[in-house]
Amino acid sequence: MKHVFIIILVVFSLFEDQKSEANTQDLKVLNFDELQSYLGSKDDNKTYVVNFWATWCAPCVKELPYFEQLNANYANKSVEVILVSLDFPKQIDTKLKPFLKKHNLKSEVLVLDDVDSNTWIPKVNKNWSGAIPATLIYNKDKKEFYERSFDYQGLEAQLKQFIK
Repeated sequence: MKHVFIIILVVFSLFEDQKSEANTQDLKVLNFDELQSYLGSKDDNKTYVVNFWATWCAPCVKELPYFEQLNANYANKSVEVILVSLDFPKQIDTKLKPFLKKHNLKSEVLVLDDVDSNTWIPKVNKNWSGAIPATLIYNKDKKEFYERSFDYQGLEAQLKQFIK
């Protein structure tokens, strides 16, 4: 009986691991042309918070919990948080997916795989140097770009300027 119980525990834990991995297996890897639809005004009543980040960027990692908190606190208020990872595509399986699993991120995560940064950076914002973290907040009426880190209060204060 003891062996049956151990086998059940092992099977259950494998199932849980697969379930957790399923959330990170479905990452969308996009080139910039594909990403653009996430960056422009949509004809709806949502406000979008798009954060450009990477696992190798310490200030980015430090502020991720604030975006997650914002996502949780404003999910029912027509706010959508999108995290655009600039991690190296060859490290998605070895670095990004384990990071997402460890930190249990709930926000939508997209991976930008476009090496022509000199072309797409100014399309996101003409004044963006390319440094991260960087955040774009927009709705159908307004669009602002921030090339800096946030704490939760600062992020929420910026968001509140977009919410009616």
